Amino acid sequence: METTLTLTRRRLAAAVAYGPLLRVQGASDARPNLLLFFPDQWRPDWTNFTKGLDVRTPHLESLAGRGVRFTHAVVPSPLCAPSRACLASGREYENCRVPSNQTDYPAGAPTLYGRLRDAGYHVMGCGKLDLHKKAKDWGLDGQRLMSEWGFSEMIDNAGKGDAVNSGALAPKDPYMAMLHRRNLAQDHVGDFKRRKNYAATFPTPLPDDAYCDNYVGSNAMELLGRAPRNRPWFMAVNFTGPHSPMDITAGMEPTVRGRRFTGPRGNSEFDAATHERIRQNYTAMVENLDRWLGRIADELKSRGELERTLIVVSSDHGEMLGDHGLWGKSVPWQESVGAPLVAAGPGIQRGRVVSDPATTLDLAATFLDYGRAKPLPEMESQSMRAQLEGRGKSRRSHVRSGLGTWRTVTEGRYKLIAGYGEQHRMLFDLREDPYEQRDIAPAKPGVADRLERLIRIVAPRSG
Repeated sequence: METTLTLTRRRLAAAVAYGPLLRVQGASDARPNLLLFFPDQWRPDWTNFTKGLDVRTPHLESLAGRGVRFTHAVVPSPLCAPSRACLASGREYENCRVPSNQTDYPAGAPTLYGRLRDAGYHVMGCGKLDLHKKAKDWGLDGQRLMSEWGFSEMIDNAGKGDAVNSGALAPKDPYMAMLHRRNLAQDHVGDFKRRKNYAATFPTPLPDDAYCDNYVGSNAMELLGRAPRNRPWFMAVNFTGPHSPMDITAGMEPTVRGRRFTGPRGNSEFDAATHERIRQNYTAMVENLDRWLGRIADELKSRGELERTLIVVSSDHGEMLGDHGLWGKSVPWQESVGAPLVAAGPGIQRGRVVSDPATTLDLAATFLDYGRAKPLPEMESQSMRAQLEGRGKSRRSHVRSGLGTWRTVTEGRYKLIAGYGEQHRMLFDLREDPYEQRDIAPAKPGVADRLERLIRIVAPRSG
C-alpha cells in the first residue's frame, strides 16, 4: 500500500507536468475533456471572418478569440465517408480503407475513438458519424457498432438523403424513427421529393424541434448531461448541415431574407435572385450551427468545464455553392477541399491566426496526444499540440487532399491539382488567385514539377 508521503510526491510531480489543468480541474486526472464540433459540408469561407460576407457566427468568433484559427485548412478527402474514415484511422486518403461512400469502415479496424476509450476516456458521439454509410443501418437507437468503433455512448443517425431514402416506409435510424413516432415522416419525405435541386429554398414543414440539426444538438446536450465528472470525456457532434438540400425551417427563414450575397463565380444556372436565396439558406444553416456551438459552450460553462475542455470546430469538407459551375463537394477546388478550423482550450494560445496550411487529418493525433492515448497503427496524422500552444510550428511542409484518381497538394502559396478532368495538372497561385481562376502550370513548370513530386500515390495498406 502506498504511503501518504508517496502519494503526495506523485501529486506534486503531476502538478509540475500538468499544473494549469490541475488547478482548473481540481481532480486527479489532468487530461482535458475533448469536444469535436463537426458539421457536414461547411465551406471554409462561410463565417464572419470573411470580409464583405454577411454571415454571423459570433460563437465561432468568440471561440477563435480564446484560441487558434487556421485560415488555410484542408480535408484529406472531400467526401463524407472517406473524410471521416481518415479522421477515425489517422491515415491519408490512400490508406484509410474507405475510398468512397460505397465502402464501410472495416469491421474491427482501430479507431481514434477506441484509443481514447482504452486510455480511460468516456467516449460519446452523436449525429452523422458516416462510418457505415454503405450499410444504411444505424439501429433505431443509433447504437449499431457502438462498441466496435470505440464509443461508450452513441446516437448515430443518418444524413439528410440517407435518412429519407432508407426510412421512408420503416425507419432505419433514430432520427427517422422519431419522425415516424410524431407522424412527421411523410411530411419530411414528401418535402425532400419536391427538392429537385439547390433552387428549392422554401422552408421545411417540420417544426424547429424536429429539424435534423436541432435533433442532433439536443442529443449532444443529452449526452453532455450524462458525461461523467470524475474522468475525462470525448464527444464528437456530427451535424447534418449545412449539407444540401436547402431545407431551413420557417423559424430560420426570417433571419436571412433581405441579406445581400453576390452570386457564384462562373455560374448562371439560376437567376441572381435564386442564387441569392440559395446563399441565404446556406447562411441560415451555418448560423443555426453557430447557435448550437453557443448553447454547448454555455452548458460546459454551467458544468464548470469550459476552461478545461479542448473544443475543435471544423467540417468533413466544404461546399461549392455554384462556384466553378459546380455544387456540393468531391472536387479539388478550395471551396470543396477546405474547411473551417478553430481550436480553443487549456494551454492553447489565445487569439492566434495561422495562415500556414493545415489538415484536419491531424486532429486524430492531436486528440490522442492530449488524451495521452496510444497511437493508431501506421498513423499518418501528426499532433498539432505544439503549434496550438505556441511552442512550435507545424512539422508539415505541405498538405494533401484527394478522391478517386485526383490529388491536390499545397505548400501555402502554390497549389497543384493532378489527375482531375482532361488536364494532366493545374497550378494556382493562391495568394494572387485565391479562387483558382488562372492555371499557371505552363508558365511555372518548375513549381509544378516540385509539387507533383509531393503527390505520392501509395498503395493501400493491408493493416
